[in-house]
Amino acid sequence: MYPVSPTQGENSFHSQSFHMNPLLDFTGLPRFAEIKPEHVAPAIEQLLNENRALVERLLADDVPPTWDDFVLPMEDANERVSRAWGPVGHLNAVMNSPELREAYNATLPKITQYYAELGQNLALFKKFKALRDSAEFGTLSGARKKVIENELRDFRLGGAELPEDKKARYLEVQEKLAELSSRFSDNLLDATNAYTLVIENRDELNGLPEDVLQAAREAAEAAGKTGWLFTLKAPSYMPVMQYADNRALREKMYRAYATRASEFGDAKLDNGPLMDEIVKLRGEEAALLGFANYGELSLASKMAETPQQVVQFMRELAQRARPFAEKDLAELREFARNELDLSELHSWDIGYASEKLREKRYAFSEQEVKQYFPEDAVLLGMFRLVETLYGLSIAQASAPVWHESVRFFDIRDAQGQLVGQFYLDLYARNSKRGGAWMDDVITRRRKAEGIQTPVAYLNCNFSAPVGGKPATFTHDEVITLFHEFGHGLHHLLTEVEDLGVSGINGVEWDAVELPSQFMENFCWEWDVVQGMTRQADSGEKLPRALFDKMLAAKNFQSGLQTLRQIEFSLFDMLMHSSFEAGGGKTILQLLDEVRAEVAVLMPPDFNRFPHSFSHIFAGGYAAGYYSYKWAEVLSADAYSLFEEHGVLNPDIGARFRAEVLAMGGSRGAMESFTAFRGREPSIAALLRHNGLIEEG
Repeated sequence: MYPVSPTQGENSFHSQSFHMNPLLDFTGLPRFAEIKPEHVAPAIEQLLNENRALVERLLADDVPPTWDDFVLPMEDANERVSRAWGPVGHLNAVMNSPELREAYNATLPKITQYYAELGQNLALFKKFKALRDSAEFGTLSGARKKVIENELRDFRLGGAELPEDKKARYLEVQEKLAELSSRFSDNLLDATNAYTLVIENRDELNGLPEDVLQAAREAAEAAGKTGWLFTLKAPSYMPVMQYADNRALREKMYRAYATRASEFGDAKLDNGPLMDEIVKLRGEEAALLGFANYGELSLASKMAETPQQVVQFMRELAQRARPFAEKDLAELREFARNELDLSELHSWDIGYASEKLREKRYAFSEQEVKQYFPEDAVLLGMFRLVETLYGLSIAQASAPVWHESVRFFDIRDAQGQLVGQFYLDLYARNSKRGGAWMDDVITRRRKAEGIQTPVAYLNCNFSAPVGGKPATFTHDEVITLFHEFGHGLHHLLTEVEDLGVSGINGVEWDAVELPSQFMENFCWEWDVVQGMTRQADSGEKLPRALFDKMLAAKNFQSGLQTLRQIEFSLFDMLMHSSFEAGGGKTILQLLDEVRAEVAVLMPPDFNRFPHSFSHIFAGGYAAGYYSYKWAEVLSADAYSLFEEHGVLNPDIGARFRAEVLAMGGSRGAMESFTAFRGREPSIAALLRHNGLIEEG
């Protein structure tokens, strides 16, 4: 359905064209089986042309703007663009191919230009201002007022008030940044895929778990090789670093992983020059808009107020965590010396020595725990938790998918009404970028024919099933799954009916992690965990004694882990606020300075971590990586209310759903938090959850 169309003639063309081009069919879910690279450019060009014609018509209209006649048509038009472009970006991330990548990268500048043009359109800005100043504004709902306020802010941040020559330069900067970010991502995927290591002697693989060996053997067979094949993807790389007794193998894999997309490999895939250019262009973008630096620009739409405030928050947290991190490292070094005969701990020894120390101290291994978390039991347990807390039911459903391993689910309320739907894509593969993420497919809103059901993508990179058995997850992977599902619920359980602030739309970036990190806490609750376990061979539930050991080990090395997050966050914010690209100091030198200040573990000189730091160079976390820790203060404190009233308390669940999840971006995150918690957030719960409190 097309509520807005430039001409009736084009509308009739539409009804035929979407049958030919699946990207132009907005009647339901994306038609993944039919989407081809050649559909991308024509669909997007058609929609952008229609939208530009619409903007012209709205601006030519002299009548005062109203919500229904001005905001709504714009909302409809831009939603169509995002619903056509969304599946393309998604497929580019999960089913990457040379043809699709080419179609995506060729069309990306057009999308970037369109949104930059909109953001710079002074006449549109004036229309929104007129609406803000009109009598109608006072009669609008809180959500609609917030949409308009956000639009006005975004016009200012999009350069609408710039003189024409600066607008042109701003547009160039936006296009270049989009191109560089996409190239950064492509380079990293290609560099990760380019490395494989085949081991033919079984003795070189001592210590590796059986299921890892099985996966490596199957990978070798698939590649027409004998022996065991290892890659730099997480399910292959991580177990080598954690379990392989062979130190030379660990060093070899570590070196390959730590130098991906750098000058040590294929020059065409070196992200170094891209990083310099990205940081420089972001600085220029901020200067054009009148900000002192990109950090300030980034925070203009977040909860944190200034880069200095973020840096201070990080440094204070570093001071609290440092004594614990130093203790963690001293213990690890002593253990490695005495028990593993490692006189010096290198970066490729840390994961291995840590796993051995954990096994000795808590008398269990991650591998043992992993056998208790088969995929089907984990999903059932996670769904049951959500059903208990929020009075919902989740059931598998069918929809067109992009890979045979992808599944699709319906979420219904107590009355059986459809609330939301989501795709689950759990396994790593060559065509898929690394990491785990949630993305929106369709956002909830009210339309003439009723409520539009929200839909989400949940993506992970876990090991696929091998040898005919179900996939089993480490406890860390279970936590990752809960985290992404938390993001999904934030998008799916919204009750807001206006697109701009529905679900995760309009939520401050440093509060977006609240619902996801909040969900992680349940992975440490016996009442939840026991219901989602089944030993892969015997079928027994996780024994309470083993869970207690896991709990005792929960904050194992949490000082080190906290400092690592602070190191990344501080590096990100300083690079975007007090660092000048090309100003005599390199990005790597800045990182060295940050490490000298906050880290206790120093990686080797050849480590090129920034070259694979997609979050800030190719994702939305530039000058925002601190959000993880910032939001963890909120999520830990929110969870403490459940701890006080019973973690499976449906009344507190209903309150969290109503005040946080349902509200989306229709009001400030701090307002939603205090409405739920009854007060401002406190850091105490975070420190307690992470074991960063001296026991006296």
